[in-house]
Formats: sequence, C-alpha cells, structure tokens
Amino acid sequence: MKSRSIIIPAVLIAGCFAVGYGIGKMIKGSKEEAPEVPGKYIALSFDDGPEPTTTPLILDLLEEYDIPASFFLWGEKIVPEREQYIKRAVSLGCDIENHSFTHKQMTRLSDEEILDEIEKTSAAIENVIGKRPEFFRPPFINHDQRLHDLVDLTFINGLNCMDWEGRVTTEQRIEGMRRIVDDGVIFLLHDFGENYNTVEMLKTIIPEFKEQGYTFVTVPELFKRFQVEPQRDSIYSKLSYPVK
Repeated sequence: MKSRSIIIPAVLIAGCFAVGYGIGKMIKGSKEEAPEVPGKYIALSFDDGPEPTTTPLILDLLEEYDIPASFFLWGEKIVPEREQYIKRAVSLGCDIENHSFTHKQMTRLSDEEILDEIEKTSAAIENVIGKRPEFFRPPFINHDQRLHDLVDLTFINGLNCMDWEGRVTTEQRIEGMRRIVDDGVIFLLHDFGENYNTVEMLKTIIPEFKEQGYTFVTVPELFKRFQVEPQRDSIYSKLSYPVK
C-alpha cells in the first residue's frame, strides 16, 4: 500500500537543525514471514552550487569514500565553466535537483515567476546532463500550498547543522550532525562559495557514519529504499518504512 506522510513544518530546534519530517510506519512481518531487517540509509544533499571553490572539494571526498550525494542547484550558477562539476557529480553516482533559478523567496513571486524559476533551472540541468530533476528544495524552505500546487516536483527539506552560518565552527557542525543522524535522514548542507567548514566537517562525519553502519545514498534512492511514494503536498526531511 502507499505510505502516508505526516509532515511537521520546518522549524529550528536548539539552533541545530530544521525539522520537516515525512514519516511512515515501520515494516511489520507476518506470522508466516520473518520481519524484513532494514539497512541504515542516509542522504547528504547540498544547496547553492555549483561553485568552483567548495563543490570540487566535496566531490573529492565523495570519490574518496565512494559515496553519492544529491545536489540542489541554483540555476543562475549553471554556466558553461561550471558544467564540469555537475558532470563529475553525475559520474560519481550523484543526482542533480532543482533549487530555483534566482534563489528568491518563492511565495512572494507570481504564479508566472514561480513557473519560470522552476522551468529555467530544470531546463539548464537537462541541457547539461540530459535528465530533468525530480525533486525541488525551495530556497529558505519558503513554501505554501500555492507553491505545491504549481510545482510538479517532490519538495525536499532536510535536517541540518546550520552550516550556512559562517560563525558555526567545524566542530559545532560535527556535533550538530552527530545529534541528528538517524536512519532515513536527509541532511541539508551547502556547497556555496568558500564554505570550507562544511568540507572539513565531512572529513570527520563521512568515515564516522560509515563506521556506525550507515549507507550513504541519494535522495531518490532513499525514497526507493524506504518504499515511500512521494506525495505532492508533502515536504520531506526524514523517511521511515511504510506498512506493507
């Protein structure tokens, strides 16, 4: 059966993370069959690239540890000299998704402007990799019902360690990630220019989470692993297993 998602609006808790869960129920086995033993899956996702400073450093780490991630691109930054980073990400098994064209507060735009933001970014991505995005992260997680009605993509939020704040140190980011890691989490991070504290944080967090038994997957793969069918009016930060 299809999963039903309970969506809690995104809020900051203890200055550490945003919450916007899409939650199902745990799989239960029948008397005849043993319960399925799920893995521990998490997804790293990055907003605001591609950038020539931070993006290639993050790609280096993904390649070193042989893991994928999801990149939500700022459409205006998809220019010929940066296409190499997008293509490299895809070659490493990453997916490329939509983060709007000009990174404005979407709910303040007209219907026509919203559709233009989405279409220009999706078309730019398709021009580089030959595939249109399936997922959308609204800038500043600013969304409302009108936006959901207009945009025919699955909305993604994520849990975060406030890595967009320059004053948040590498160690604080590491501790923030440790507090929120859990099976099914989508991490919301940023590869905007010179966000080096996040690069340094990943050098600790990736091997540590792998050692704890977590498998890194893309956002689309996370939905497949958890057998969750995306719902048009939902925005997701964490997935859990639906009832079979």
